[in-house]
Amino acid sequence: MFDETGATIAEERSATKAPLTDDDARALLADAERVVIARGRSRRELDPEGTDLDALKGPTGKYRAPIVMAGATLLVGFNAEALAEL
Repeated sequence: MFDETGATIAEERSATKAPLTDDDARALLADAERVVIARGRSRRELDPEGTDLDALKGPTGKYRAPIVMAGATLLVGFNAEALAEL
């Protein structure tokens, strides 16, 4: 999907080999002006300042993937429409 849009990937990291830490997630939230949480076909927007780290995690307790920072928008989880909008 990223190849089709011509997007540039600044950093790619394996969720299994180098999982996101709570400090990493807090840093991403600090840089974001908008947070979009995607769960399948549904998605919701949250205020980064009031977002609890648990909102970024799935049922296993790990952070949802992918996590994409595009400009000031942080997208957590997969939703094709939300990715296309970014």
